[in-house]
Amino acid sequence: MEAQAPQAREASQAPQARDHRRLGRALGLFDTAPLMGAGLPYWLPDGAVIRHQLEEYVRELERQSGYRHVYSPVLGKRELYEISGHWSHYSDDMFPPMDLGGEEVVLRPSLCPHHALIYRSRAHSYRELPLRIAELGGMYRSELSGVLGGLTRVRAIQLNDAHVFCTLDQVADEARAALRLIARAYADLGIEAARYRLSLPGPGGKYVADPELWRRASALLVEVLDAEGVPYEAVEGEAAFYGPKIDVQIVDGAGREATLSTVQIDFHQPERFGLEYVGADGAKHRPVMVHRSIVGSVERAVAQLIEVYGGAFPAWLAPLQVAVVPVGQEQVPEAERLVERCAAAGLRAEVAGPERGSLGARIRAARLVPYQAVIGAREAASSRVSLRLRGGEQVEPLRAEDAVAGIGRVVASRGRVLWPESPSDLHGV
Repeated sequence: MEAQAPQAREASQAPQARDHRRLGRALGLFDTAPLMGAGLPYWLPDGAVIRHQLEEYVRELERQSGYRHVYSPVLGKRELYEISGHWSHYSDDMFPPMDLGGEEVVLRPSLCPHHALIYRSRAHSYRELPLRIAELGGMYRSELSGVLGGLTRVRAIQLNDAHVFCTLDQVADEARAALRLIARAYADLGIEAARYRLSLPGPGGKYVADPELWRRASALLVEVLDAEGVPYEAVEGEAAFYGPKIDVQIVDGAGREATLSTVQIDFHQPERFGLEYVGADGAKHRPVMVHRSIVGSVERAVAQLIEVYGGAFPAWLAPLQVAVVPVGQEQVPEAERLVERCAAAGLRAEVAGPERGSLGARIRAARLVPYQAVIGAREAASSRVSLRLRGGEQVEPLRAEDAVAGIGRVVASRGRVLWPESPSDLHGV
């Protein structure tokens, strides 16, 4: 029960209106500053809310799927990236080393070497595998200024990354599970995959020279794609330097394509780092490393969400969820009590009081807010609110506590419908 908000309709009709670079700044979500530098956007409070909600959603989805979360530093010795292969195959995209007490340290371009060290720090048995390690962590890429843009191509990246250490027999199942997690997240977030790409090596010397490694990893990914019934295109020259990958492609409002999510199979780094586990036979074996990212970088994911929704975000993602609109000054105390009730229930709410203009002007200003709780003299006297949904639909006056509880259930469901057709359905939301 929701009509598109005016700005959302406008956004869907004009690609330039959906451009997250323009819309994100107009909505006060993010911005840039010359003194911070190109490709280094900062998040404003409303944008930080969206980012936080997205991160919490991903963490919970991963937790439910058996992942354990870690934190690792954004710096590492140059030697770490020499071992991983990044230094010889990827250094053009890395920031130069910094001297630290006679040692060279580097801003990491990837989280996988750190996770390999975390795995290596403890002995492992086959009974522990698959071991799924996840992190929402920072990494840094020395992108050329000409390719930077908004949130889609940046130099400081917050990556939703994970690495699964498993036996060879478990690889296909883990890669398939990763694809299913991606599909579930896209459905929940309202993101559509434009296509699936099997990214293979191409001509040139940026790839690890091990034909058997590439053959085995590519065959496994093809097996996974075929088993899931996912149509895909094989494209040369888009693989990671250490192995092939499945890239999930998205398209923005201007028709530009980009990779959001990935699944990769890696035989290279377990060998380079000497990773082991003790098998059922008592002997030491080499695990396989499955790299996967459900929503890719938080920056690119939020950019896509801005363009998908044109600023009219689902209630759970919306920076402001409830605009409490007192008709006159006399209803302001009741409006403030409702905001306090919303805050206690974990909802983001604020008073849009008479000092902001006429009633109509305040409602128009809050047109992208999912819920507008209007309080007039009648509502204040009976501790009720009249809910107005984004798009203009009205809900019959409810007791304040029932309105807050109903909104809370909708938000907790992470759905995109703002209000069920029947009030009784609220208990099942």
